[in-house]
Amino acid sequence: MEIERRAVLPLRVSLVVLFAVLLLLQTMSLPGQFAHMAETSPGDAHLRWPLTAVSIYWVLCIQVVVVATWKLLTLVKDDRIFTDASLIWVDVILGAIVAAWGVLVLVLVLVGVNANDPGLPLLLFLVVVIITVAALLMVVMRALLRQATSLRSEMDTVV
Repeated sequence: MEIERRAVLPLRVSLVVLFAVLLLLQTMSLPGQFAHMAETSPGDAHLRWPLTAVSIYWVLCIQVVVVATWKLLTLVKDDRIFTDASLIWVDVILGAIVAAWGVLVLVLVLVGVNANDPGLPLLLFLVVVIITVAALLMVVMRALLRQATSLRSEMDTVV
């Protein structure tokens, strides 16, 4: 368990940096990028607000994962990771991944129907597959965590 505890601090620092960058993206970069797009490409100006909303939504989903990961790290640090409290935070992560995946699938369908070049739909499809793998991996990890939690609680009642 010592190596896990030594990894907590660098991971927390990384999560803080990631959250700060995501916040910067969410408040300045993405809205500014799509405003610039609307100015330079008036034919695509109607996409400014939908693209801004969807991209900020995806960033919000990532922020939820970051916060839930922080909470899980607290449970690791306190040696309480094998409790029911950890399952709640894993469910939050899974929910954020599924929420982002659903909107991404909708975007893939909308882009795919209107595309005259297969590049962007193929890229979006690849991202859908990657997020699907991440969600399914979280389902497996949740099952393993539930099993380990049950074993730990059984051992605690025996001892």
